[in-house]
Amino acid sequence: MIPLAVKYRPKTLDEMVGQAHLLGEGKALRVLIEKGALPHSFLYGPPGCGKTTLARIIASRLDRPYHELNATSFKLEELRKLLKRYEGSLQAPLLFIDEVHRLSKTQQEVLLPIMEKGRVLIVGASTQNPYYSMTAAIRSRSHLFELNAIDEEAMGRFLDRVLEAEGIEVEPEAREYLIHSSSGDLRGMLNLLESAAAVGSPVGLATLRSIRPQALQAGSAEADSHYELTSAMIKSVRGSDIDAGLYWLARLIEGGEPPEFLARRLAILAAEDIGNANPNALNLAASTITIVEKIGYPEARIPLAQLLIYLASSPKSNRAYEAINQAQKSVRIGELHPVPSHIKTHSKNYLYPHSCGGWVEQEYLPTPMRFYESSGIGFEKKLQEWVESIRSAGAQNESEEKEQGGG
Repeated sequence: MIPLAVKYRPKTLDEMVGQAHLLGEGKALRVLIEKGALPHSFLYGPPGCGKTTLARIIASRLDRPYHELNATSFKLEELRKLLKRYEGSLQAPLLFIDEVHRLSKTQQEVLLPIMEKGRVLIVGASTQNPYYSMTAAIRSRSHLFELNAIDEEAMGRFLDRVLEAEGIEVEPEAREYLIHSSSGDLRGMLNLLESAAAVGSPVGLATLRSIRPQALQAGSAEADSHYELTSAMIKSVRGSDIDAGLYWLARLIEGGEPPEFLARRLAILAAEDIGNANPNALNLAASTITIVEKIGYPEARIPLAQLLIYLASSPKSNRAYEAINQAQKSVRIGELHPVPSHIKTHSKNYLYPHSCGGWVEQEYLPTPMRFYESSGIGFEKKLQEWVESIRSAGAQNESEEKEQGGG
């Protein structure tokens, strides 16, 4: 029996599900493919969004021989044999390399002359942005295209076509769970459907949950319920309502949200909405991320609840968040100042604060700028007192030294 994910794999650009930003009429990637002008390219995006499928469609559209390699088991000898096989061929093959972020620098260097000479057309795929894993030399010879998680509307249309073609009955709640818990992963959705259909028909929610108790990925689906529940949890914690925060957390847990996603969202809140009013909030959030990754559900719900209660109970300040926003804004609008000469590397004129009682007056910006203003709440009040104390003591020391020197 052919697996559903294989049986219903798209075979043409028009059959591709989602990715209209790349493959819609007149979009650059589609035009490059249709005109046979596609250079070496790297596709990246979440699992199940169609990277391998698109590579196969490209090979078919360009009428090129197609070969697949995986970077985790990639051997240079395999590549050499492939190149030798096509020596003198009029049509260079398309070589698809999956998980390209795992290619070593040595392997990437071997690919360079091959890419340069056009002996193969390389299409790579990764769940991570290749910009951060591929060398500059590789990137200069290729294009990077980001594929998105498939939205739930497109997932639903695709699922309905498969259900009708296969004659599979699915209860309404089960259909919703199939789509939402698959988080934009078509392959994952069809694999879950296939297993559940083998258990019994009509496919029910209880069967799906027994096979997949939580969502595949963190927050890549586009259901209103997912975003609204997460928003409700964050806003409840920001508003210091412990019970409301726990309720929305429970809804998210029961809805199958991965514990790692929930911990990350709370960690963002710890930095954005609590900040230095209680610096330990971010420490606890970081610890919670590590813990829930190790233990998973059902126990992960306990440290998540502990973290949420701590964050909701903490004093709130968004001043660090606002400060970095203002600093970045000033840079984006062109306020680019030179580094003062006395604080450049190896400057002889730099005044070392530790040699001056802990603080010394000197210029760190050529033009005064102000981004941060303490809220005076929680530990931020103490931090402000520290800064004022440091400067006051430093100024006093500097004044005394001047008086001694003048005497």
